[in-house]
Amino acid sequence: MNLEPPEKVWKLQSVLCEKAKKSPDYRFYALYDKIHREDVLAWAYERCLHNDGAAGVDGQDFKQIEEYGRDRWLSELAKDLQEGTYRPEAVRRVWIPKADGKKRPLGIPTIRDRVAQTAAMIVLEPIFDEDLQPEQHAYRVNHSAHKALREVQAWLDKGCIEVVDADLSGYFDSIPHHELMKCVARRISDSRVLELIKMWLEAPVEETHDGGRVSRTTRNKDEGRGTPQGGVLSPLLANLYMRRFVLGWKSGGHEHRLQAHIVNYADDFVICCQRGRGELAMTQMRRMMEKLRLTVNEQKTRLCRLQKDESFDFLGFTFGWQTSWRKGRRYIAPQPARKRVLTICEKISEETGSRMVWRDEEEMVGQLNAVMRGWCNYFNLGNVMWAWSIVQQHGCRRLRRWLRRKHGQRGSVLGYPDMKLYETYGLVNLVKQVRRESLWA
Repeated sequence: MNLEPPEKVWKLQSVLCEKAKKSPDYRFYALYDKIHREDVLAWAYERCLHNDGAAGVDGQDFKQIEEYGRDRWLSELAKDLQEGTYRPEAVRRVWIPKADGKKRPLGIPTIRDRVAQTAAMIVLEPIFDEDLQPEQHAYRVNHSAHKALREVQAWLDKGCIEVVDADLSGYFDSIPHHELMKCVARRISDSRVLELIKMWLEAPVEETHDGGRVSRTTRNKDEGRGTPQGGVLSPLLANLYMRRFVLGWKSGGHEHRLQAHIVNYADDFVICCQRGRGELAMTQMRRMMEKLRLTVNEQKTRLCRLQKDESFDFLGFTFGWQTSWRKGRRYIAPQPARKRVLTICEKISEETGSRMVWRDEEEMVGQLNAVMRGWCNYFNLGNVMWAWSIVQQHGCRRLRRWLRRKHGQRGSVLGYPDMKLYETYGLVNLVKQVRRESLWA
């Protein structure tokens, strides 16, 4: 599928972006009619269809919509938006396992609400992206997790080796609605758009428990805080509120006075400081978060002094001291965090388990290659060869075991040497087939 927007939608976004860029104080007053435009809603539907995703509380999926008639379904949504009768459904909550064994909540809006939110994002994103700070790298065009990692490395190379490794408790669930809407209203004066966003923020959450019992909560509305992870508009709103911290840090003079530089990705951030400034930076960060009504996770927030051979994790990588095998010199660089290596090995084991013998060999190898290649395409910065070797060896070992089980073989493994797995079965050879990226690109 071509993910480039239609020409008219692209022109609309370009005009909004240019106006926001040229007039930083301008408030947009006529945007609601753009959200329910036929071409904007059609493009929003295409993007949601591409992302697929589970059904919401109404149980409606894309197949049902296509059978009903996409154009008819979209025209009904457009009519509800235009006439002001649109009301969002409850958000379905599911729990996603985390690497540390805990679970995080994920909100799944109905497809109808996802399309409406995507249409709003198509219109609002070009405006707010111009206001976000260059230190913010999540969910933005020409930004990425790799860019954030390279920025951290650049500050470490410049001697900012005291690092505030910060963690916020439930950032998405803690964003206060009143303050967030002030951030939105700074740029948007269209009351209908503001009311639409407020309805999405206050939508109830529905959860199905073991045994089929269904509960519904209105915590977001009652407490006036939270934007559900999984909501289409949530990443943009989360970035917008985090902008208050990043911009306040710089405008308050902390970056210059403390030589302390923020690098932010979604709800994760670190502050890279010159020696002797880390304690002051951490104290000031806590004060600012308190004013923003956000909670610092004291158990996970710490000051890392890399001059003492300490290390810190950021976006799945561990930054710490490495030793060059060629010259023997010491340097600071990232490597895949050991927890992430363990996680991918567990995923490979799951994909090649005894319950998967029904797959044919080509399908199994294709799925295994997708898992291993996808992991290595992200973890391809810094000191990665040790991690790649572990993943490669584990992949060979598990595929070899799966093949023996598939064909009812026992005893010797000599029938499936590594080279045969690569050349005959097509298993990816990570070292030869996946490209490493330069950390300093």
